[in-house]
Amino acid sequence: MRRSVRRFRREEISDEDLKYVLNVARHSPSGANRQPWRFILVRDLEDKRRIREICEAVEKEFYKHVSDWFLEFTRSRGINWMKPHLEEAPVLIAIAAYRRSPHWKESVWIMVGYLILAAQERGLATLTYTPSDVRWAREFFNLPEGWGLETIIPIGYPAEDPTFPGRYGLDELVFMGRWGVKDTFSK
Repeated sequence: MRRSVRRFRREEISDEDLKYVLNVARHSPSGANRQPWRFILVRDLEDKRRIREICEAVEKEFYKHVSDWFLEFTRSRGINWMKPHLEEAPVLIAIAAYRRSPHWKESVWIMVGYLILAAQERGLATLTYTPSDVRWAREFFNLPEGWGLETIIPIGYPAEDPTFPGRYGLDELVFMGRWGVKDTFSK
């Protein structure tokens, strides 16, 4: 039932729920058990406003250089360079990744999967927002050498019902033994 949400109520999240989400996420598997992630919680309104300003400037520039296909795709889903969710959500979870760790990217994104499903379990909504340029984050978050911002997860209660763009069926996704050989169990 999990859906991405881009509009949040300004209602606070309990510390108990937030701890639950982070605790589930920290137990996700990682390459060589390196756990190459750290969570930076942002609740301060001024910090969230500044993050939004920076990210909107970065995205506005990014949108100048994307293909027509990408522009049409994002427009059809109501996505653009504006990021009000970065200010509206009661908490932003900035996820820093240690980029010198083996399999860091795979490990971090497996953890993100755990995090967003744990949030859903607690009735919280999320969005995986990956800024197109994260160079600003080193100074903003005071990240040590080797660490970089991988994603920002706004988390809170949804201000609107999320839309459902649909999913491929198993018959379109599952092959038996080789690409293109249709499976027999999803019919």
